[in-house]
Amino acid sequence: MSRIFVIGAAGKVGRALVQQAAARGHRVVAMHRSAEQTPELSALGAQPVQGDLLQLQADALATLMQGSDVVVFTAGAGGKGGTAMTDAIDGRGLELAVAAATLAQVPRFLLVSAFPEAGRGKHLSDTFENYMAVKKAADVHLASSSLDWVILRPGTLTDAPGTGRVHAGLAIAYGEVPRADVAAALLALVEQPQVSRRIIELTGGQTPVFEAVHRL
Repeated sequence: MSRIFVIGAAGKVGRALVQQAAARGHRVVAMHRSAEQTPELSALGAQPVQGDLLQLQADALATLMQGSDVVVFTAGAGGKGGTAMTDAIDGRGLELAVAAATLAQVPRFLLVSAFPEAGRGKHLSDTFENYMAVKKAADVHLASSSLDWVILRPGTLTDAPGTGRVHAGLAIAYGEVPRADVAAALLALVEQPQVSRRIIELTGGQTPVFEAVHRL
């Protein structure tokens, strides 16, 4: 079993990942910003640790990560706080986490990114355009690192119940995917470390999650 360090554990994908991973016997360290989130994460089976990407330095974050087998970065501003917060969390926050994982010698890093076709054909706000640019820059930063990385680009996220079935590939048609199935795909990637240095697109589909990841 793996020791998984989840950044953004209090988010919807993060909570689903914590619950699914703990249920399979993994040790999950759940980083979150607010003390009010501690009881829920603990109840889901995680070891909660408080940490704020806006405040931490790389060495302090590396200390929290120490001994982990994999870092999962699923943090995001979620459109709150405008471009400044997106730059700080989705951009500089990811760079901070990569630096910390390198310092802590955590071998594997999984990043939840954004599907490149998101918003195609629609009128996009400047905030959304900035979000997509920051996400791409974060992908480039991680892919340029020395870590064993995987970048997961899910389609439009929904709160529908997970089906346990997805469509995953290096380049696929755009679509929706339940957050629970994104979490399941992350867990499948944790459990299949041979899938390495890949950018994977993900939508709802007909293939069981573990099998879909295994094919990659």
